[in-house]
Amino acid sequence: MPDKRRPSKPPQWRPHDFDHRHGDVSGGWLRAATFGAMDGLVSNTALIAGVGAAADAQAVILGGFAGLAAGAFSMALGEFASVQTANEQIDSEVRVERRAFRMHPQAEKAELADMMVKLGMRQETARQAAEEIHRDEDRAVNFHLVQEIGVNPTEKPSPYVAAISSFCMFAIGAVTPLIPYLFGFEHLWLGLLFGGLGLMVAGGVASRFTGKPVWFASLRQLAFGVVAVSATYLVGMLVGATVT
Repeated sequence: MPDKRRPSKPPQWRPHDFDHRHGDVSGGWLRAATFGAMDGLVSNTALIAGVGAAADAQAVILGGFAGLAAGAFSMALGEFASVQTANEQIDSEVRVERRAFRMHPQAEKAELADMMVKLGMRQETARQAAEEIHRDEDRAVNFHLVQEIGVNPTEKPSPYVAAISSFCMFAIGAVTPLIPYLFGFEHLWLGLLFGGLGLMVAGGVASRFTGKPVWFASLRQLAFGVVAVSATYLVGMLVGATVT
């Protein structure tokens, strides 16, 4: 039963959250997973193209799996270090803001009130809002950092999630052009075909989160892959001709 002691809000003042949801744009698992899959596909398809231009199928398989292992661990460790460093930088900014709160509390309130005035509030309303926000130091620190540097310290991405998602998706992307070889089809063109199809699928899946047309995202990713694969294949041919 509704609480009769608290009048319900009129429709225009109720939170508008019933017909839409926002995705994760904090730079966490989605960015790491997408980048990992794309990088695994492009780098390993290009790698087997370069090796396959001057070597046999056994060398392609060996090189492909070596590239998978090296790339997956490199991506995971790189993502962990990157996200962890960014989080530590945010923690440092929190400490700076807390120190300013304790040394210059009135100046910080005035700063927040000025920010709210610039957002369209009246001066008196902004002062009152700043006073209420500053009653809770944690909330005030978060609010200041959101307004000043565009980062909410309570929404930091996990470096572990970023590393794991990057590792797994890189491995999936990297193994895709090797699938024909695993089933005994030792043809370079077939591996490149699988790699190209994988790039198109990855681009199409990414468009689900970016709002871009599926065909555009798929063809764009395929085009990037073609450039990398063509360049690496050419290098493989030149090096192979020089060695032999």
